Amino acid sequence: MSVTMSALTHIPALLEETIEALAVQPGGRYIDCTLGAGGHAAAILDRSSPGGQLLGIDADPEAITVARARLEAYSGSTLLINENFANLKAVCIKYDFFPVHGILFDLGLSSLQLDSSRGFSFQYDAPLDMRLSPTQEVTAADIVNTLSEAELAQLIKTFGEERHSYKIAHYIAQQRPIRTALQLARTVEQALGGRRGRIHPATKTFQALRIAVNHELEHLESALEQVVDLLGFGSRLVVISYHSLEDRIVKRFMYREASEEKACLRLVNKKVITPSLAEVQLNPRSRSAKLRAAERITIPKEVDRDQTVY
Repeated sequence: MSVTMSALTHIPALLEETIEALAVQPGGRYIDCTLGAGGHAAAILDRSSPGGQLLGIDADPEAITVARARLEAYSGSTLLINENFANLKAVCIKYDFFPVHGILFDLGLSSLQLDSSRGFSFQYDAPLDMRLSPTQEVTAADIVNTLSEAELAQLIKTFGEERHSYKIAHYIAQQRPIRTALQLARTVEQALGGRRGRIHPATKTFQALRIAVNHELEHLESALEQVVDLLGFGSRLVVISYHSLEDRIVKRFMYREASEEKACLRLVNKKVITPSLAEVQLNPRSRSAKLRAAERITIPKEVDRDQTVY
C-alpha cells in the first residue's frame, strides 16, 4: 500500500496528556499495543531518547507498514509486530520485551482505517468488511446478511447502545443483501427518518458491527489481564477509549486492581482526562476520547515464559 501524507502527519488524540501519563523517560522501554500510524509511538521514542525502546503491536498489517515508514528514523529502537493485543503477553515473552516502563492502548479506529476501503466509515462506498486483519474470517457483511432480525437487533443494541436497534434491524432485513458501507448507512438513515444534528444516525450501528467483527471487548478484557505482569515497579498503564463500553471495562479493571486488599496498581488520575476544546476543534475525531492511567506499585512476579503466539 502507499503511505499517505495524512497518515504520516495525523496527530493522535491526547498526545501530550498520554506522554505525561506514561511518565516517559530517557532509556525507557514501552509498548504501544495499538500502533496505528505511529503517532503516539513517535512521541514516545522522541521523549525516551537516548536509549529508549518501543514494541509496537497492531492487528492491521497496513498499520505496520505505515508506522514503519513514519518511525524509520528510530528503526534501531523499534520492534513492530503484526499481532492482536489479545496475545500481548505471549508476544512480549517471544521477543523478551519485559518488564517495561509503560504500556499504551489507544482504542478505537485510527484515521488510517477510517480512510481505508474496508467499510469502517459510512462516508465511503466501500465493501462492508470492517476486519482489522485480512486473516479474520467473518466480515460485517456476513453479520448483516446472515443473522436473524432479532439477533441483529440485539447485537446493535448491546455493542452500539442504540435504542432504535429493532427498527434498524427490521429495515436492514428488508434491504438485504447489503454489500457496501454506504448502502448500510443509507438504510439506517431511512430507518431513523434522516439525519438530525452533527452525529450520523448510522454511527452506533457501525460501532456495533466493528466491535462484533473484531471481538474488541473480549480482546480488551484479555489484554488488560496480561499487562500487570509486564509492568515493572513504578511503571504506567495508559488507556484511551472512545465509547462507554470500552471505558467501562478499563475503569472496572483499574479500580479493581487498585482497590483489592493486595493492590498492585495505583490510579494516576481518578478523574478521567478528556481533550481540550482546542484539540477537539483541531481534531474532531478526538471529541469522545477518555484517558485513564494507573501505576504499578508492587514488585512484578516471575513471568511464565512457556507461552506461544497463536
